[in-house]
Order: sequence, then C-alpha cells, then structure tokens
Amino acid sequence: MKQGWKTAGLALGAAALVAAMPAWAQTALIKAPDAAQQATMVNKGDTAWMLISSALVLMMSVPALALFYGGLVRTKNMLSVLMQVFMIVSVAALVWCTWGYSIAFTSGGDNHFFGGLSKAFLVGVSASTYAATFSNNVYIPEFAFVCFQMTFACITPALIVGAFAERVKFTPLIIFTVLWMTLAYFPIAHMVWYWAGPDFLVDAPTDYGYLWGLGALDFAGGTVVHINAGIAGLVGCLVIGKRVGFKSEPMPPHSLTMTMIGASLLWVGWFGFNAGSNLESNGVTAVAFINTFVATAAAAVSWAVIEQVVHKKPSLLGGVTGAVAGLVAITPASGFAAPMTSILLGLIVSPICFFFVTTVKNKLKYDDSLDVFGVHCVGGIIGALGTAIVADPALGGQGVIDYTQFPAVAASSYNIATQLLVQAKAVGITLVWSGVVSAILFYGLKLTIGIRPSKEVEVEGLDINEHGERAYNY
Repeated sequence: MKQGWKTAGLALGAAALVAAMPAWAQTALIKAPDAAQQATMVNKGDTAWMLISSALVLMMSVPALALFYGGLVRTKNMLSVLMQVFMIVSVAALVWCTWGYSIAFTSGGDNHFFGGLSKAFLVGVSASTYAATFSNNVYIPEFAFVCFQMTFACITPALIVGAFAERVKFTPLIIFTVLWMTLAYFPIAHMVWYWAGPDFLVDAPTDYGYLWGLGALDFAGGTVVHINAGIAGLVGCLVIGKRVGFKSEPMPPHSLTMTMIGASLLWVGWFGFNAGSNLESNGVTAVAFINTFVATAAAAVSWAVIEQVVHKKPSLLGGVTGAVAGLVAITPASGFAAPMTSILLGLIVSPICFFFVTTVKNKLKYDDSLDVFGVHCVGGIIGALGTAIVADPALGGQGVIDYTQFPAVAASSYNIATQLLVQAKAVGITLVWSGVVSAILFYGLKLTIGIRPSKEVEVEGLDINEHGERAYNY
C-alpha cells in the first residue's frame, strides 16, 4: 500500500486512539456501519463541543477579524472593511450550503481534486445523517460537521481582503469571493481533508483527496486556510496596485485599541478553530488546545523582543501581529505537536514573519496593506513544514495513525525527512493552485467590470462612496 495512506490523517497516538472509543466499541467494532448503527455511536459531548467550536470560529470572522482589520485602516475606510468582512461571511455561508460542502466533502470517484454535487443544496443531509471523526465507530451529526466546516469557508476569503484594504470596490470583491471559493478553496479543502473515514477506508482505499492520499498533515488549515488566502492576497495586491499615497504619506492605523480587541478575540476563537478540528472531545482535543495557547504566547513575546532589539520599543501592533503569526503557525501542527515544541514553533515564526513584513515588503515595494502574505502565507508555510518535525514521537509529537487497517493503529514508524517532503509538496501545490486561480480572477475582474475605485473615491474614502455612511459621525 502507499506509504501516504499510512501517514495521512489525524494524530491520535495508540493509547489515545483506544481511549477515544466507547467502551463497547473497543471489543465490538463495526466496519462500515449504516446510519442506524452510526446513530448509536454519537456522543453528546462531542456534538456539544463541535457546535461550540463552530460558534467560536464564527466569532473569529465577525467580530474578531473585522475589528482586527478595521482598526488597522484609516478612519475613512473603517466601515468598508467591516462591511467587506461581514458580507463575505454571509455570502460564503450561502455558497457553502448551496454547492461548497458537496464539492469539498463528497467523493470525487477517480478524481481526487474535486468532490461531486451529490450533496448540493444539502440534499441528503438531515438530523439522521452522520459524519465520521478520526476514531473508529465515533460519529457526530452531519449538520454539526457542516456548520463547523462552514465557518472555515467563511473566514478564509475574509482574510484575503486585508492585503488590498482601502482600495477595492465592494461588488467585484463579492464576485471574486464566490468564484475563488469555488475554484480555489473548495478544491484545496477536498484535496487536504476529504477521505472515506476510519470505518470505510479499508474497503475504499482510493476514496480520498489528492494531498490526503500523499500523506500531507494539516490539522486545522495551514494549507487550506492560511497559505491559500495568503497567496491570494499577495496576488490581489499586486494586480490591484498600491494605495494612493503609499510610501509618500503616513497611513497609521486609526484604532489600535480595536485591533487589540480583534486580535484577542481571534486568540479565543482559535481554540475552536484548532481544538475543534479534532472533531471529538478527547485527549487530543486538549493537546490542540494547549498547543494553541502556548505557541501564540511565545510568538507574541518573540515579536516584542525583536522590536525591542530593532526599534528599542516593543509596540502593541507588533505584539498582536506576533500572536496572529503564532496562531497561524500552530494551526497545521496543533494536534500533532507537544507543548514545548509548540513554544519553539511560536518563537521561530515571529522573526521570519517580521523579516517578511518589514525587509522583504520594503525591498520589493508591494503594498500588502495589512500583511496578509507576510503573516498568513509565510506563517502558514512555516507551520506546514514545521508540522513534519513536531509530529515526530521522538520529539514528543503525537505521531500518526495507519488508517489502512481496521481498526486503525499507530503507524509503525515516522520519518521526518519523508514527511517534510510531503509537506513541501502540499505547500507548493497550494501556492500554485491558489496563486494561478487568484491571478486569473483578479485580472478578469480588472479588465471587465473593474475592481479598483477611482482615485477621487479612494482619496475621499470607501465608507461614504461605497456604502453611503461613515464609521464615525462626529
């Protein structure tokens, strides 16, 4: 069998895998259970945790991301950023239920890049259908899974807008969102996260997404969310061009207070993002939770120390940016790492992201308004590659599970170099796929209906011109 099948999937560890199973299931596992049998394998605690996690991730978009981004722009564009994030979340939710869930999480047959349309409009999904977790004979209501993954689909395109904030028209942005989700987000989500499930893979050994089949590890969205959105943001800011007055007039954040509130809410919500990605409430959920906690703290401290050395003053903006970089980096590794290696990952990611948002951006002179590429894409790459290292059981990592056997067992070996190569392939494919799709869409909109407002509108501000209102009326 392909080695990729043995290294793909969620880190549980042999002991945790057994502990996660219901007591009766440890002696009477059922291969390929039907819906009636799956109904008996649902735990109320798992279901409650997934619904809470879904609410936490929604909070990451609105209000957290909206406030984080909104505080960083100038007063005249505050409301436009809030509106963009809020409406992207709303539109994305509708697209997800209409065709996104089906493309991302149904079988594509011999096609490992897209799912089918068998569950378009959520046909066949009901209170009596169930979604697999990462443990044999453990299920959650399918609607709980739909809601949880919907929040990921909502926040990912919302992240992109920070790269070209203050200079994009609203309607073309919404059109871009629908098309980008369809052509970039859903396929990459399918490639990374879709598989038949632990009770079915043995009998359907080719029913998986392309990158899952290669053995790529992405616990909560390093590739699917952060690299995907980060590279799209870079392409967008390059195609749209620099803000009027970029580098010739000051453009300070209008409210770092709001940015700090947004960043703090992101940190809280991220526990649902990462720990919720375990799809169950067990020991590995706690692993992802503590890793998310400490990696973020380490990255915030690391960024503050760098600024103390370079600028002689640690800034609040630097601290919260470091925290977000830590959250991004630990995302793909959160269920695979140990707390101390998570701290190291957080300490490492901030200097690298700091270099990109200062030296690299200034050298190449691109106007990534809110450092979407420098934090999300670069941080996501560091996290995705770092996952190959921190998952190693020899370093306290959780290891990986061999799902080609029933019941699933701990993989017999783990090789960092082999896994690092697989992770690099996943990073490269995500960069190329999303980058090409984004370039086509941005250029297409630029050359047809136009995506950038006039100079006069941009100078006056998007709030009053695009939406007929202001964030503040003094």
